[in-house]
Amino acid sequence: MRSLRVNKAVTLHLGAIGVLFALQFVLPDYHHVNLARVMVLAGFAMAYNISFGYTGLLSLGHAMFFAAGLYAAGLMARFAGVGAEGGLILGVIAGLAMAVAVGLLALRTTGVSFMIVTLMFAQAAFLTIFYFGEYTRGDEGFIIPSGLRTLFGFSLVEPATRYLVALSLFALCVAVSHGIARSSVGRVLAAIRENEERTRMLGYNVFLYKLAALAISGAMSGAAGAAYGFLFGYVGATFASIQYSIFPLLWVLMGGAATVLGPFAGTLLMFYLVDISSAYTSANMLIVGLALIGLILFFPKGILGTIRERAAPWLP
Repeated sequence: MRSLRVNKAVTLHLGAIGVLFALQFVLPDYHHVNLARVMVLAGFAMAYNISFGYTGLLSLGHAMFFAAGLYAAGLMARFAGVGAEGGLILGVIAGLAMAVAVGLLALRTTGVSFMIVTLMFAQAAFLTIFYFGEYTRGDEGFIIPSGLRTLFGFSLVEPATRYLVALSLFALCVAVSHGIARSSVGRVLAAIRENEERTRMLGYNVFLYKLAALAISGAMSGAAGAAYGFLFGYVGATFASIQYSIFPLLWVLMGGAATVLGPFAGTLLMFYLVDISSAYTSANMLIVGLALIGLILFFPKGILGTIRERAAPWLP
C-alpha cells in the first residue's frame, strides 16, 4: 500500500512537470514568460513551505533569503562579470548563509516571537540595501547585462531557454520537497510542527532539525532569487520588502501547506488573480483577499491540502 501511494505521488509530480514542459510549445508569448516567472516564484514558495508547512516555523523574513540570492548573483554580475553558472551557486550560498545566521538567533524563540524576530531581521536587510544604495541602486534597482545572462553557453534572454531553466529549477524544488516529505527527517519535522515538546522528549535535537529546515529553505530561496535575477534581468529592493515575505505565506496557504505541489497551485492562482484583476481595478489585492476568504470557507487547508483530506490521502 505504501509503495502504491509513493508511485501515485511520483507519477503525479512527473506528470505535472511533463504538462509544464509541453505547455511551452502552445502558450502565447505573454503567458510563456508569465509561467516561467510563476515557476521561479513557486520554487520560492516551496522553500517557504519546508519551514512553515512541514516544520511549523511561521516566518515573516523569507524575503531576505530570496533577496540574498538575488543580490549575491546580481552584484557579482554587475561588478565582477560573473555569469549565471557562478551566480546561481553564489545565490544558494548566500541564501544558506543568511538562513543559518538568522536561524542561530531567531530559533531561540518560538511562535509569535519567532515571527517578529524574523520580521525584524528582514527589515534590517531591506534597510541595508538602501544604505548601500550606491551599489544596490535601492528601489530603482539595476539591470543585469544581457551578455552575462548565459548558462553553459545558452542565452537566458531567449524565451525557450529561460522557460527550460525555470522548469528545471521548479523540478529540482519538487524533488527536494518530495524527498523531505517522504524521508525520516520529514517525519521528524512534522512531529516538531505538531508537538515540539513531545518530539524533544523522544530524544531528538529539535533545535538542529529546525535549523536544518531553515537552512534548506534559505538555500532554495537563494537559488530562486538568483535564478529570478538572471532569467528576468532585474535586481531591486522590492524583492526584499515585507510583501515578499507575506506573498510566499499566502501562496502556501492558498495551495495547501505541507503539500509538494500546493505552493505552485497557490502561486499560479494568486499571480493570475492579480494579473487579471489589474485590468479592471487598482485594488487587485482586495480581489486576492476575497479569494483567500473563499478558499478558507470551501478549502480550509488550501486547494491540495483539502483535496488530500477529502479524496486523496496519498498526496504528499
